[in-house]
Amino acid sequence: MRADATQTRAPAAPPPPGRPPALTREQVLVAAMEIIDRDGVEALTMRRLGQALDRNPMGIYRHAADKDALLDGVVEHIFSELVVSREPGRDAESVDRDGDDDGDWETALRHTAHAFRRIALAHPHAVPLLVTRSVTGPLALRPLGTLRPLEELLEVFIGAGFDPHGALHATRLFTGFLYGHIQDELQQQVPDPDETDDLLRLGLHRLPITRFPRLRSLASVLATYDGAAELDEGLDIVIAGLRSQLLT
Repeated sequence: MRADATQTRAPAAPPPPGRPPALTREQVLVAAMEIIDRDGVEALTMRRLGQALDRNPMGIYRHAADKDALLDGVVEHIFSELVVSREPGRDAESVDRDGDDDGDWETALRHTAHAFRRIALAHPHAVPLLVTRSVTGPLALRPLGTLRPLEELLEVFIGAGFDPHGALHATRLFTGFLYGHIQDELQQQVPDPDETDDLLRLGLHRLPITRFPRLRSLASVLATYDGAAELDEGLDIVIAGLRSQLLT
C-alpha cells in the first residue's frame, strides 16, 4: 500500500556537534593554577592539564612552548592580582573604604604588603614559583608580568622623593622582605593542631633540649604566631629604615 503523502516524517537527527571553541590563554593558566593549588607544582604536567581542560595536550603548546613557559605564565597570572599603586580614576568611596592615600608612600607600601600576603596565602604551593621565577635570569628576559609590580614600586619610591638609585635599593629591600616573610609564615605549620601542649603541638619536643633550649622555650610564642601582625612589625622596621634614608 502506498504511504499517505501527508504522513508525518520522523524528525531528522541533530547535526553532529562542531569543534569545541579554541582554548584561551586565560583558560590554560587558570586550569594550571588550580592543579598547582590543589596538588603542588610537581603535579602539573601537560598531559594532566590537557585532561583538566578535556583537550589534546598538544593544543596547550599554542599558549606555552614548554612547562617552563607555562610556569612563567602562572606566575604572571598570579601577579596580575597585585596592584602596587592606586589606579587613576579610583573613586573617593573606595579610597575611604581602604583608608589609603595616594600621596602616602608608607601607606602604599603597607597596602601592597598585605595584598601580596593575601595572594600568596591563597596560592601557597605557588609561592616558590613567585620567589624563584620572578627573580632569576636577566631582568629584561623575565616575564613582563613580574616586572610590572617592580615598575610600580619604583614609581612609588621616586614619587616619595627617592633618587632613582635609592628607589631601586628601596624596591629590592621591600620585595626581599616580603618574600622572606611569606616563606617564613608558610613554614609555621602545626603538626598536631589538636594537641593542647604547645611543645607537643609544634613538635618541638623532638628537638634535643641540650642543643635547642631557646627554641623549645619559645613554644608558647611560636604557637601564637600571627602572620599579619608579624608582617606589620617587620614593615615598621623596614619603613623606618627607608624613611631615615629619605631624610638624609
